[in-house]
Amino acid sequence: MKGWNLVHRFEQIPELPILADVDVLVVGAGAAGVAAAEVAGSMGQNTWLIEKYGFCGGAAVAGLSGTICGMYMASEDTTAPPKQVVYGFTERFRQALAEKQGVTDPQRYGKTFTVTHDPLVWREVADNLLEQANVTTLFHTSVTGVILEKDAFKGVIVESNAGQSIILCKIIVDASGDAAVIARAGMDYYFGDNGCIQNPTMFFRIGGVNMEKYLAYYGNDTICPSKVTKNLIIANKKDDYHLPRNKIWMFPTTRPNELMVNATRLTAKDGHILNVIDPKDFTEAEIAGRRQVRDYARFLNQYVPGCEKAYVVDTGVEVGIRQTRSIVGVTSLSNEDVVNCKKHKDSICRSPWPIELHSGDKPKLHWLFDDYYDVPYQTLIPIVGENIIVAGRCLSAQHEALASARVTAQCFEYGHAAGIAAVKAITEHKRIRDLTGEEIRTIMIENGSAL
Repeated sequence: MKGWNLVHRFEQIPELPILADVDVLVVGAGAAGVAAAEVAGSMGQNTWLIEKYGFCGGAAVAGLSGTICGMYMASEDTTAPPKQVVYGFTERFRQALAEKQGVTDPQRYGKTFTVTHDPLVWREVADNLLEQANVTTLFHTSVTGVILEKDAFKGVIVESNAGQSIILCKIIVDASGDAAVIARAGMDYYFGDNGCIQNPTMFFRIGGVNMEKYLAYYGNDTICPSKVTKNLIIANKKDDYHLPRNKIWMFPTTRPNELMVNATRLTAKDGHILNVIDPKDFTEAEIAGRRQVRDYARFLNQYVPGCEKAYVVDTGVEVGIRQTRSIVGVTSLSNEDVVNCKKHKDSICRSPWPIELHSGDKPKLHWLFDDYYDVPYQTLIPIVGENIIVAGRCLSAQHEALASARVTAQCFEYGHAAGIAAVKAITEHKRIRDLTGEEIRTIMIENGSAL
């Protein structure tokens, strides 16, 4: 990225204060990071979790994506009830949300189902689970450098408003979503399909909806009906509207008279693909996103019955990020693996979610009917680098495969697997890459995962 120096690695411990020497260090407190930290902590390891924001949740909360996608099978029979195929940590977190009235029942999403969660309750559930697992969490803290001995990670440089410090560790879980630790070590990664990555989006919530009137018009499918698309095209021809996406998704939330809206499409003014690793692109996306939100809200007021008096409650703290860096892994999840629903004996996660590709003029959906594919364990292991495993959307996957594999239920399970792997590597004195997916999944099944 022009204008920025990314690689910041030390071959020996620099002269900075050592804040802690821990067993497992998890970087990033999104779905994958929370799962990894909670699992490692619950298995008795001294586990620390660092997060740049003042709360857990990542794309699900800061990005306001607001759903737990990837739990349910898809079917061409739209009368079929929800069929859940992903459990484990995902289901445990969903149940904890449900106990606090923080998640909806399954909602129709085209040929499958999803659930919508309350982002505030999500944070509280994560806080409680981490505290119960004796995880030490540091908010408002970022990794700025890494400490290695040859290719083996020994710790990181962290920075906050208090200054710089060192955390030494036995194993790192890079759950940053952006492969931030891998990249700072100068190890291999890539962006999508030869640099083509998915569009970011700005999610938002609207309140003041007459839900009875809205549902009578819009229907129970969260993907918009053709009549809404037709009106979006009509409205977009007017000079005072900027509505670049005419297939929008709207989800009733746990709160009365409220909808979460996935509608915006963000591209740079000069036409290039926005890559939010670059803060210039990140900033442009967020400013443009907030402006698009106002236009879509006006459209809803004018064209969607039940939304006449609706108002914007909030937007994401950050723009919704679908894709940035992917690691070069020992194994890569291929596009063919996904479309052919390939099974792997070393699988650590099922995924029935469609390829949901947000790039170009309109979203692309490729459904996986009445089946799922497996994600192999070694997609989480970088081809170079010891004492480190990734979890979350930065796993090794081809562009279209990632457009399916990146969603929340799967990220919970990647973290689940990474936490187990970190503990096994420490307690059995093994390299994390020498562990097998079969031994990881054995423990995941004991923890409730369906594999």
